[in-house]
Amino acid sequence: MAQTETAVVVGVGPGLGTSLIRVFAKAGLRVAACARNPEKLTSLIDEVRSGGGEAIAYGCDATDDDAVNRLFEQIDGDLGSPSVAIYNAGAFVRNSILDTSSEEFENCWRVGCLGGFHVAKAAASRMVSNDGGTILFTGATAALRGGAMFHNLAVPKFALRALAQSMARELGPRGVHVGHVIIDGIILGEKHSAGEKDGNEDALLHPDAIAMNYLMLHHQPANAWTLELDLRPSVEKF
Repeated sequence: MAQTETAVVVGVGPGLGTSLIRVFAKAGLRVAACARNPEKLTSLIDEVRSGGGEAIAYGCDATDDDAVNRLFEQIDGDLGSPSVAIYNAGAFVRNSILDTSSEEFENCWRVGCLGGFHVAKAAASRMVSNDGGTILFTGATAALRGGAMFHNLAVPKFALRALAQSMARELGPRGVHVGHVIIDGIILGEKHSAGEKDGNEDALLHPDAIAMNYLMLHHQPANAWTLELDLRPSVEKF
């Protein structure tokens, strides 16, 4: 079954995005790695192919509805209709509410939430027709509480969580598993405005370990689906 499946990951960069491609390819799925700058994914695609996997890099601006629809049409032809779609894109500018422009705020929302809607809708339309699939959203601690000067992250992440909840309730009975993964901590290998935690790797989430949880969600039986999963290192306070 897995050998005929296709996974689409939108928002592939260093860290979690890269690990998602590696983990799903290793599990036998064909993978579509989507980013604004697909040329940056050349080495990742070569690595997957050298390991016997099938992967293609695509360029896409998820905030553009037409571009997302064209992307999925291209993936349909190249790799087959997706059985897994993961929205991992985001934009964040840490700033005071007093200094944030409407353009800055809107851009963070468009990337963090509107893009997720575009991708999820395109994926869901195919999965409903194909009697099932999995749609996963990457969330954050900010989806649960808005911190000072984190409004540019909290607002789109709150909204993305609401989108996941609504979609899960509508599409679950139609065979589509929708999940929201809260990443509660800093991911190893990804830059973060808060900085690294004193170089202590045990205090950071490892992207391969996170990606394995995404694969687990895809493999869950329909009689025990998870809507929301929160992940954090053991030393993270919460």
